[in-house]
Amino acid sequence: MNVRRRLIPTAALASATVLGLTALTACSTSAADDKDGKLDVVASFYPMQYLAEQIGGDHVSVTTLTEPGQEPHDLDVSAKQRGELEESDVALYLKGLQPAVDDAIDQSGIKTKVDAASLTSTEKHGNEVGGHEEKGHEEEGHEGHGHEHSHEGADPHIWLDPVKYAEVAEGVGKALRKADPDNAATYEKNTAKLVKKLGGLDKSFEEGLKNTDNKVFITTHAAFGYLAERYGLTEEAISGLDPEGEPSAKRVKDLQKMAKDDGVTTVFYETLVSDETAKTLAKDTGLKTDVLDPVEGITGKSRGDDYIQVMESNLKALQKALGAK
Repeated sequence: MNVRRRLIPTAALASATVLGLTALTACSTSAADDKDGKLDVVASFYPMQYLAEQIGGDHVSVTTLTEPGQEPHDLDVSAKQRGELEESDVALYLKGLQPAVDDAIDQSGIKTKVDAASLTSTEKHGNEVGGHEEKGHEEEGHEGHGHEHSHEGADPHIWLDPVKYAEVAEGVGKALRKADPDNAATYEKNTAKLVKKLGGLDKSFEEGLKNTDNKVFITTHAAFGYLAERYGLTEEAISGLDPEGEPSAKRVKDLQKMAKDDGVTTVFYETLVSDETAKTLAKDTGLKTDVLDPVEGITGKSRGDDYIQVMESNLKALQKALGAK
């Protein structure tokens, strides 16, 4: 299915290439040699923390650089956090999402650096893009994705596609097994369990969004491009990939017309960013508002206690807005 892309591209977007696991460096012997016997993992933000905790289980000690409720895109890494990085065994991050984290990890002497964006294919969202159309070259480790692969400036929101997130989980599992071979069997078992759980989530989205009155949804910022593409939807973002970006008057006017023409019912906003723009657009166009959570952090306002629960809430919100049958 070809999915229309009408997002306004941001100036920062550029094409680049993802290379399988080249961003991963690891120690060949067990790193879990601290006094508590656990592998120390620093995660850049919640989706990386969730993977580390689910796969690592009792054998890892996980800390996160982004506190719950903190907008991850704007994170500044403190001197204390840089020190924690230096003392850790593994850094798990997503290159391109948090520039300050990228710099801190690049400059650190940490043994194992796992870039989640290197564990699946990434794409440039913002222009007209075909849904699942085969349109790129095959690349080692990603045969059949059929997209132009990019890294620098690519859309980093890969965790909102359960299929891509599962691919990342498999890569993280391999990295932990290599860093801590003594507990490799547990990491392998936990990875398989998580991948199965994400497969179930993918099936729920596929079945739940297969038959809807509408395929277009409006969000405050373009976090759901991969999800839209996976399930045959079209995301219209008020701002671009930058959640703090201000839309132009023309963009707002275009969205108002589009909402009327396409029968859009709802403007989605997210919990960690101001909902003012979404509510203004909704009021001016007579639309409803609802939450579509990019799962960048779990807070008391989140509609669920973890990634799976919040994504299930997102599915319900989309089904309601799109008129799922």
